[in-house]
Amino acid sequence: MQRATSLDRLQSATEPFDMIIVGGGATGLGAAVDAAARGHRVVLLEQEDFAKATSSRSTKLVHGGVRYLRQGNISLVLEALRERGRLTRNAPHLVRDLAFVIPNYQWWEGPFYGIGMKVYDQLAGKLGLHPSRILSREETIELIPTVETEHLTGGVIYHDGQFDDSRLAVNLAQTAEALGAVVLNYCSSVGLIKEAGQIAGVKARDRESGREFEIRGRAVINATGIFIDDLRRLDEPKAAELVAVSQGIHVVLPKSFLPGDAAIMIPKTADGRVLFAVPWHDCVVIGTTDTPMTQRLLEPRALDEERDFVMEHARRYLAKDPTETDVLSIFAGLRPLVKSGDASNTAALSRDHTIVVSESGLVTITGGKWTTYRKMAEDVIDHAEMVAGVENRRCHTEDLQIHGWTRAAIPEKNLRPYGADATHISALIRSEPALAARLHPDLPYQQAEVIWHARNEMARTVEDVLARRTRALLLNARASIAAAPGVARLLARELSRDDAWASQQVAQYTALARGYVFTDPASRHEALGSPA
Repeated sequence: MQRATSLDRLQSATEPFDMIIVGGGATGLGAAVDAAARGHRVVLLEQEDFAKATSSRSTKLVHGGVRYLRQGNISLVLEALRERGRLTRNAPHLVRDLAFVIPNYQWWEGPFYGIGMKVYDQLAGKLGLHPSRILSREETIELIPTVETEHLTGGVIYHDGQFDDSRLAVNLAQTAEALGAVVLNYCSSVGLIKEAGQIAGVKARDRESGREFEIRGRAVINATGIFIDDLRRLDEPKAAELVAVSQGIHVVLPKSFLPGDAAIMIPKTADGRVLFAVPWHDCVVIGTTDTPMTQRLLEPRALDEERDFVMEHARRYLAKDPTETDVLSIFAGLRPLVKSGDASNTAALSRDHTIVVSESGLVTITGGKWTTYRKMAEDVIDHAEMVAGVENRRCHTEDLQIHGWTRAAIPEKNLRPYGADATHISALIRSEPALAARLHPDLPYQQAEVIWHARNEMARTVEDVLARRTRALLLNARASIAAAPGVARLLARELSRDDAWASQQVAQYTALARGYVFTDPASRHEALGSPA
């Protein structure tokens, strides 16, 4: 997957595409895979990098949603559980079974949550993972040795899935391209083309060269996440807002705070949310919050009250109280929620996805979550086929293997998320042994991975490598800053850039990554908005 090749294919097209997808997050990438798998001619445009915004900032879970079960949204839970099972089959190199323990501190919690999780098991049916059960106090401590033991009476164990969100996004882009789609990052949609009142394509700008051009298409799909209303207003200037934005933050701690293989699920915090402490890439991710926001930003920052909330609950349920200096990284993401009723309470807004078709034919999809991305894609392509006037074709993605699919054991832990591509990275190291060197002593990643990202995963910047191709920024923000100069040199060599470009990349990345350092008050409130 190379950007120059995609750009050439796009600009040499002589016929309209069947579908133009705007947005390279989970929803847009899933739609590109679905449409291309049906045999349609597809192009996907992303203004930044794939999964730059919401889709790289999740809690890293593929799950039915226990909180939605409690809310009585059975249809959403059923759909998510089915999709969890399908994703586990279709991307086994990225999705794994994870045990969750609900620690109980009141005598009634065990039976209460135990019954609820049995319902969860039954809803999953044949796509379930492992059955839930009630734990004794001793069993709970054995699974979570660092859990707070004062007043602990026992626990409940159940199973859900865990994944790497931005790695899945990259693999979806590769899958779509292998199926014939044109996928392109750093290409903005700056306008819509209309003929006789109907949308006939988009005006695009290549953000690397600054060149603008037109792309003709029979249907345009708006899958821009938190920015969907911006594109809708290029179509209908007076369109009412469709989404409300909710912020969720996560704090990342060293593995020592949760040394086992099980996660902790807190079913009800002081604000009524579910909170998770999840082992991930030899660290612990704790979150999330649900804070209504008015600004739509590419780089949101955690609010002080959110930081305090997560740290307070971490100290409440972990025997060892984490301090600010223990935090390796803190990251925030914005969810696009379907707007209805009182948008000041985003916890009450719909997590279901919604599809809207405008009078001129713009197809907009919003809402949903990573777990249900495949079903969202199926639904939106069904709509887009009708708008485009193309043949209605059956969806093929329920059992479609995603790029990297393998069940083979990969001994190198840092290469496991690449799945079948791990062998190619190992081959790079054999051909150039110096590439075995790590990017930083406190990070597991090797130089060969950066070369692979540039050559095969459309990585264009230091941020692309350290934030999304690897997860260095989320796992250890300070170490990632120290690794940035080495990454810039490797990328400059691969992308034929000069020293000035490399220096600029390091400066830009350092400014961004400082906002992920918990104890850096000078930068933590700075946020970056949408690019022009």
